[in-house]
Amino acid sequence: MIKEDSFKDVINGEEIGLYRLKNKNGLEAVFTNYGQRLVALYVPDKDGNFLDVVLGFSSLHEYTEPKGGYFGAVIGRYGNRIANGKFSLNGNEYTLVKNNGENHLHGGVTGFNDVIWKTNSIGSNAVEFSRTSPDMEEGYPGNLDVTVTYKLTDANELKIEYKATTDKATPINLTNHSFFNLKGEGVGDVLDHVLTLNSNTFTALNENQVPTGELVNVKGTPFDFTTPKEIGKEINNSHEQLTLGNGYDHNFIVDSSKKNTEGISFAARVVEPVSGRVMEVYTNEPGMQLYTSNFLDGSVVGKCGKPYLKRGAVCLETQHYPDSPNQPKFPSTILNPNDTYSSVCIYKFLVE
Repeated sequence: MIKEDSFKDVINGEEIGLYRLKNKNGLEAVFTNYGQRLVALYVPDKDGNFLDVVLGFSSLHEYTEPKGGYFGAVIGRYGNRIANGKFSLNGNEYTLVKNNGENHLHGGVTGFNDVIWKTNSIGSNAVEFSRTSPDMEEGYPGNLDVTVTYKLTDANELKIEYKATTDKATPINLTNHSFFNLKGEGVGDVLDHVLTLNSNTFTALNENQVPTGELVNVKGTPFDFTTPKEIGKEINNSHEQLTLGNGYDHNFIVDSSKKNTEGISFAARVVEPVSGRVMEVYTNEPGMQLYTSNFLDGSVVGKCGKPYLKRGAVCLETQHYPDSPNQPKFPSTILNPNDTYSSVCIYKFLVE
């Protein structure tokens, strides 16, 4: 379905193309340098049958249209919401582009998901993208040099490594916004996917879907995924936070008490019981956004020619907490000159 010619173009003098990664086990990941989007990801089921498990489109122009949204894209400079599109830093107040009501969301009107990235190196199982985000782009201070490397390992891991440096202090919170359906993209909803989260708390939202600052214990709530539970089991519960999020659209605090020597912690595990496909998530980030595609409504048709339904995918976005620049009690997201931002996300695929 994913043809090279459908992604070849030149926009503003910059070439856009398609990049395929493969490992020895037959897994394949397909990227475009337009927004660093993961266009397709083919993984096997328990019988060895491969299917594409990420939502997206079969041509570049569909990603450049409004419906392209954030499917499969890198998100920056700041993933998630910043309240009122403002923050103060070192005595200066910065005003960001508002693109989510009164909020700034996912980097603004032209975030990292809608720009063209330089392709530095290409191999059979790895690709590296880079770009300099100029000072005051979408309102952020500093010239930010960003490099993101994707590697498809022979352990069936899609490993994403983010690096960045800046010449002025600036907030940064990069993530990947892939929409996963382990049945296959466009195949119904994910309410029967069984989810486990390594998290005992989440950040509560207000009516504008930004954190109140309160950390809520998941015990006794529909947000308790500390033991395996179907995503849909309590998604329609009347809990106030589910109402505010229109479902799950919350940042969970990753329990890092058992992180490895590289600072990587287990964050999540998703099982699709019929196919036997399993995805695990690992990260060095303190949080992860669980989003259950609450705003898909069937109006967008994807690669397979099927409409993308509400709850038709699950996003597990490793990150710092939303609105951290305005929340002094949250872990800091400020990158200073002479320091290096380093973030890792690993999506590992198994069968059971």
